[in-house]
Amino acid sequence: MHHLFAGWFTLLRKQSGAWRYPAGPSKKLTESLLLCLYHYVLLSLLMRISGAALLVVALVLWTTESGTADAVPNQTIRVAIVKQAATVVVDGVGLLAKRENGDALVVVPPVTLRPGGEGILLDGVGYRRLTFSAPGAVFINGKPYRGQSEISFGDRGILVVNELLLEEYLVGLINCEVSSSWPIESVKAQAVIARTYALYRKELKKNAPFHLESSVLDQVYDGCLIEDSRAKRAVSETAGEVLTYNRAIIQAFYHSNCGGKTETSENVWGLRLPYLKGVTCEYCLGNSSSNWEQKLELKDIEERLRAAGFKVSGVTDIRPGGRNNRGRLKNISVVSGRGTVTLAGDQFRKILGYGVIKSTNFSVRVSDGAAVFSGIGNGHGVGLCQWGAKQRALNGFSYTEILSYYYPGTVLEKVL
Repeated sequence: MHHLFAGWFTLLRKQSGAWRYPAGPSKKLTESLLLCLYHYVLLSLLMRISGAALLVVALVLWTTESGTADAVPNQTIRVAIVKQAATVVVDGVGLLAKRENGDALVVVPPVTLRPGGEGILLDGVGYRRLTFSAPGAVFINGKPYRGQSEISFGDRGILVVNELLLEEYLVGLINCEVSSSWPIESVKAQAVIARTYALYRKELKKNAPFHLESSVLDQVYDGCLIEDSRAKRAVSETAGEVLTYNRAIIQAFYHSNCGGKTETSENVWGLRLPYLKGVTCEYCLGNSSSNWEQKLELKDIEERLRAAGFKVSGVTDIRPGGRNNRGRLKNISVVSGRGTVTLAGDQFRKILGYGVIKSTNFSVRVSDGAAVFSGIGNGHGVGLCQWGAKQRALNGFSYTEILSYYYPGTVLEKVL
């Protein structure tokens, strides 16, 4: 039956213009969405089969198709996918809902949830917490997520936490952090450090409502929409592997592009970690993410500084301070009519925006009421350099060699 429906989907894509996809980057996105929808079509047809047969067939199809589900069967992760929302729309084929006491709740999808009192409102009725699941995926505001989604009232709005198998989470995040089309050894390196980072955070926040953010604050994760076979392969071939130091799981920080030298953790967070001393990395140089330039009006910089609580008025100059032993700025001074304010380099970058000031390795020139920042690298620079890892893989290095280079002194262990 599996092959029958796979053939049907192929025929559908060939025959129907509505399902035809163009060549190029969007092809992978469309195919991945079809893969998510594949389960829903199967489920709808299988519902015509009687009770016991339906249960057996559905379980067989789901476990074989999910691929990573039986790699680490009991290890799960909790990821905050929506925070401080005014409304949340939940949808999905075969959608199931449970109240906080475990009782089932009959719902007709799609359903819209809103804050109410100290909980959430569904059709005018208040609940402290609702948990949604589906045989394929639960759609939260139009995006599909595996596992179950727990919805409650959080800090100033609705909080949605996606709880799912760790290995399925990793498959979902690969194409959010890098591209699965990169050399497979670099993708495998990404899978290992993402697993390592997730498990470290899980232990650190084991008593918190969730373990990870779904943004650059932790690891970028967008559900199962852009899963593909190469992401699954990278996760499967490194199943359960993490980096350790002195038998403990490390803080596996990583970033996009170091600009020639990775940074020591002490320079960024004041935390000295022996496996994050910084290494020379020429592998990331020369690609489009290495050099950047950004022009900002001084009045815009002033507004952002004031919003962050700094007392500035009439900013006239931006002056870079000294550099650390890795070539990055330790501090930046902002000159205004109220005097000079000095900020740490990473603090300045955070206030102006990580996507605006892409690293603290930059120069700046001010003229005509604007500041032009010219920099190299992208990210905090600590740990693995993703673009450097890609080039090392192209040069023939294995994922184990890539990891040992960027995290010296660590050991690759299978802990799950």
